[in-house]
Amino acid sequence: MSRLDSFIRRLTAQKTLLEDVAERVKSVEGPVLELGLGNGRTYDHIREILDDREIFVFDRDLACHPSCIPDGDHMIFGEIRDTLAFCGPRIGEPAAFIHCDLGSGDPTTDLATSSWLSPLVDQHTKPGGYVLSGLALDLGNFDELPKPEGIRPGRYHLYKKHG
Repeated sequence: MSRLDSFIRRLTAQKTLLEDVAERVKSVEGPVLELGLGNGRTYDHIREILDDREIFVFDRDLACHPSCIPDGDHMIFGEIRDTLAFCGPRIGEPAAFIHCDLGSGDPTTDLATSSWLSPLVDQHTKPGGYVLSGLALDLGNFDELPKPEGIRPGRYHLYKKHG
C-alpha cells in the first residue's frame, strides 16, 4: 500500500471514530480535551461535531491553520506531560472525551509516551467518559471498545471509563 493510501485510510478511520464518539458522548456531560493540536484538522472537526462542548487543546507548539487556533482560554501551551498534570482547575471538571493524537511513529518513543500519558488520561476522564487514542494506553479503569467496521485493528484505540 502506498503512503498516500495509508494516509487516506488513517484519516478516514480517524473521522469515522470521532463521529462515533460524538454520538456516544451525548449522554456524558463535560469538556473535551484535544491532546496534540498539530495542524488543527481533528480539532476543527471536533468543534464542528461537538459544537455544544467546551474544548481544551494541549500542545507545545502552534503550527496549525490560523482558522484552527483555539481562543486563549482554551489553548494550553507547553509540554503535555506537564500541562495535563496540572490542568484541573483550568478545565473545571474531568473530561467527557479525550482525543490523544500524540504518536511519533517510533515504537520506543510511543511506549514512553503511553507510560506517562495513561495515568494522566485516567485522572482527567470522568466515569462513563471516552478516550480515543492513536497510542495503546494502559487504562485499568476502562474497557477497550470495538471499533466500527473497516478500521484496521491497532490503528486506533477506543476506551470507555468504568462508570
